Amino acid sequence: MTEARATIRVDLDGSGVDPAIVAAALAPDDTPEIEHRVDGTVLETRVERGSVGGLRSTIDDYVVNLGVAMRVAERVGGVKGVTDMNGVE
Repeated sequence: MTEARATIRVDLDGSGVDPAIVAAALAPDDTPEIEHRVDGTVLETRVERGSVGGLRSTIDDYVVNLGVAMRVAERVGGVKGVTDMNGVE
């Protein structure tokens, strides 16, 4: 049973970064309790865990990975057409 949930919304408007690329870069570290959704310039990530401590650890890891994914996406620039996003909508 899930006892702890969080939703993280990152609006990349004006950043020049494609949120689908960021989502694809994050996807390999996902577990079944992590879900990404792209809506325009917004990357929304939902995380569910069985405890607040588990949620805190997962979000901490996510934020570190998000920073790396953002740097990767900035470097690939205008590359579009990521096709395998492991369930990212």
